[in-house]
Amino acid sequence: QLQASGGGLVQSGGSLRLSCAASGRTFRNNKLGNMGWFRQAPGKEREFVAVITSSGSSTVYADFVKGRFTISRDDTMNTLYLQMNNLIPDDTAVYLCAADTRDFYTNVIPRGVMPYWGKGTQVTVSS
Repeated sequence: QLQASGGGLVQSGGSLRLSCAASGRTFRNNKLGNMGWFRQAPGKEREFVAVITSSGSSTVYADFVKGRFTISRDDTMNTLYLQMNNLIPDDTAVYLCAADTRDFYTNVIPRGVMPYWGKGTQVTVSS
């Protein structure tokens, strides 16, 4: 399973660090592959935020977060992170983490084609 945490209420311009811990049989028996963050605001469709490849050597970001968010992973802890700086009210959403066990990157990932999903953590940015 994937368990996201670290969300909360922050003022515009503030920072938060999200974590996503992977556990359970699937991730004990298979090496974690690509890991990513998506978000869904009320009344809106889920959108891609960022992904990091299985090796950790490459990252892909949505245009709206470039320069503000940083995705990283610690495979010794089976944990994914998202450092979010300079938050704005439009960043308010439930942030979901997702993962696969692929050892290669594929362009379908930003479209949300990931087999494993966590329940998400709420991020609220006040103006």
